Amino acid sequence: MSDRPRTRQELYDRIREIGTEEFILEEMIRYGFWPAEGEMAEDPADEIRRRGELQRELAELRRENSRLHNEKALRKQMLQQRLAESRRKRQETKERRERKRQERAEAWKQQKQQDITYLGEDVSAGLNHTGCDEQRLQSYGLPICGTAEQIAGAMGITVGQLRFLAFSRKTSTISHYIRFKIPKKTGGERLISAPMPRLKQAQHWILSNILEKPELHDAAHGFRLHRSIVSNAQPHIGSDVIINFDLKNFFPSISYKRVKGLFQSFGYSEAAATIFALLCTEPTVEEVELDCKTYYVAITERHLPQGSPASPAITNLLCRRLDRRLQGMAEHLGFVYTRYADDLTFSASGDNLRHICNVLKRTESIVTHEGFTINQDKTRILRKNRQQEVTGIVVNSKLNVSNKMLKRFRATLYQIEKDGLEGKHWGNSSNIISSIQGFANFVAMVNPEKGAEFLEQLQRIKNKYGHMR
Repeated sequence: MSDRPRTRQELYDRIREIGTEEFILEEMIRYGFWPAEGEMAEDPADEIRRRGELQRELAELRRENSRLHNEKALRKQMLQQRLAESRRKRQETKERRERKRQERAEAWKQQKQQDITYLGEDVSAGLNHTGCDEQRLQSYGLPICGTAEQIAGAMGITVGQLRFLAFSRKTSTISHYIRFKIPKKTGGERLISAPMPRLKQAQHWILSNILEKPELHDAAHGFRLHRSIVSNAQPHIGSDVIINFDLKNFFPSISYKRVKGLFQSFGYSEAAATIFALLCTEPTVEEVELDCKTYYVAITERHLPQGSPASPAITNLLCRRLDRRLQGMAEHLGFVYTRYADDLTFSASGDNLRHICNVLKRTESIVTHEGFTINQDKTRILRKNRQQEVTGIVVNSKLNVSNKMLKRFRATLYQIEKDGLEGKHWGNSSNIISSIQGFANFVAMVNPEKGAEFLEQLQRIKNKYGHMR
């Protein structure tokens, strides 16, 4: 009787557990109104008990069925939760990747504003080497610029602008040069590549701050302050023999690699030397029209352009060893040596003339070893019994302009002063006044006495016809 319900709630729970009929039967047995189970043969209460067991089994089956249905619902709910969690994680991953992409883009943007890591195929390998030889740079008095940021800052431009000017493309829709041809005095045409204003400004900076600082060889007279074709010709006045050599394709023969090596020899980092060399060189390009658009296709390797303000100074610096070797050879054989750009001149007198063949052979050997080529068609040996010229100036006994040229010029001035400017020409310029002014100044530089006469006559012409063009 210990398991008898003691509270109303326990009573209700017991009735729900075994059913009303079995509870009544149980209470009747407890109170003695019905015999206990097994005391009566064929006890009618067994039917009640059997029915109760069946009801309990049925209830258990119902609960199991309900539980199974609940498991499907739970599985569905769990699947939905997993899908929602998966979507959440995917969204988080997407947002994280987007943040990282934006961070990388921002970092790349910042890096591009401060550094240059790529400038084109075959020229970008050393852009991460930014260490300079500061002691060597200081010995030359050169600015210390090892990185793109330092170079751009020194030039007064942004790193992006520097990248734009220096970038090397095999095919491009833009060109930093205006290309045109001018006739040569000796026939043929010369290709001029004139840099656009922004590149020209950068090249002028390189010229003023770097290229003009190192000392040149004394034999070089071209493109130097206080030097000219006159100073180049003067050492050869009155010689018994003069030998003239011409270097073939002088500017195009100087490659990008040689220019880069020049800047590295000053102490600049490989990154800085790469940038400087790219700013100072260009390939020969072919213009191609495609779909109404112009493309500039590189057909050669990069080299010095003729027309850049930096090119002449670079040639003088690269020819220092050439000048040193040729002068040493000349002095050993009793000759005088000078160079004006691509014109090499040797002169000698007396017994030293026996070494002419030696000079010819050794000059060709040295020039070839230094990476240049002699234009054999322009090699001349001029003896004293004929007109000797050095860079266009006669040097037989004194500096002078050729008589043939002076006669032509004198006749032109006479005709202009007599008949006017109409139909008159001198040189290749369409401006006759500028042309005769330039030649008169040239004569005055070579022969001041004759030049003074021409300038006086020119002034009369300008006073009379100067308003005409």
